[in-house]
Amino acid sequence: MRKRDFIYSDSSEPHRIRTKQILKQHPDVRKLIGKNPNTFWFILLLVGLQVGGAIYLADKPWWLLLVAAYFAGAFIDHALFVMIHECAHRLIFKNQVANRLAGIFANIPQVFASSVSFERYHIKHHSFQGIHELDADLPNRWEARLINNNFIGKSIWFLFYPFFQAFRVSRLKEIKPFDGWIALNWGVQIIFMAAIWYFVGIKAVAFLTASFFFSVGLHPLGGRWIQEHYLTHGEQETYSYYGVLNTVAFNVGFHNEHHDFPSVPWNKLPQIKSTAPVFYDSLASHRSWTKLWLRFLFDREISLFSRIVRKNRGKVPLVDESKPDVELLAREKKFTEPEFTAN
Repeated sequence: MRKRDFIYSDSSEPHRIRTKQILKQHPDVRKLIGKNPNTFWFILLLVGLQVGGAIYLADKPWWLLLVAAYFAGAFIDHALFVMIHECAHRLIFKNQVANRLAGIFANIPQVFASSVSFERYHIKHHSFQGIHELDADLPNRWEARLINNNFIGKSIWFLFYPFFQAFRVSRLKEIKPFDGWIALNWGVQIIFMAAIWYFVGIKAVAFLTASFFFSVGLHPLGGRWIQEHYLTHGEQETYSYYGVLNTVAFNVGFHNEHHDFPSVPWNKLPQIKSTAPVFYDSLASHRSWTKLWLRFLFDREISLFSRIVRKNRGKVPLVDESKPDVELLAREKKFTEPEFTAN
């Protein structure tokens, strides 16, 4: 049956409540909060691999370029998105500017400038999950109606996913869409891509572009976008993924854990689940992005309307930085985030 609207909830987003419960029953979780500056070495490695791949493929056949983009470049770009995500939550360096610059650097092989804008909109997604006028992760209503619930529409949606995301910005009127940081992000991207085109060639640009679109769209990795918040098991609105691809995706599948504790870096997310298993073992989760991706494409019961929408913002201010774990601990006693997380 074709859905014609989202599922509406009168409650506020569920994660802050669970954060409070876990901290009360498992106080050791607070030790996981902190920064992991070693993440920057992974950014350097991933950027080097992607740019090196583009240079290597600059004189290779087109078919090899596309195969490499699908089976290698897409995974590297996806991992870089996770690195940008860490920068958005300031989980690498203590200094905000350093995190933002690291995100801009991680962004350069991805063709389009997105790091600074992602930070701005993603933090609001955490603070106002399900609030249609503030949560860019929610589809536009016209977008959901256009795509419908059939295979062709969903395939088109995956193929052009970055563009559909860009169209959502216009409805988020309470969020400033442009500033100097975004201008810097675009300036760096334009200079880098122009240099690649001029010094390496069009095939290098094509490899980077194909890798980008595969990493977020018509690819089994696209299952991640469905996994996180689409209603696949009743009206549970956030899901984790515990499959093997977490090893190359820096644990981004631990999504319930991340929403509950956004101040914990990627390398310690599995420890949240192992420390407080009763809170997560009872939740539905996914084991395969590929299986979920195929299910979404072919299952007419799942559409872009399969999302929770709410009006209840709770008591969260618009300027919230999405650190409910740190805020709760700060209320209990003097607490400052550890500057470094070694392992």
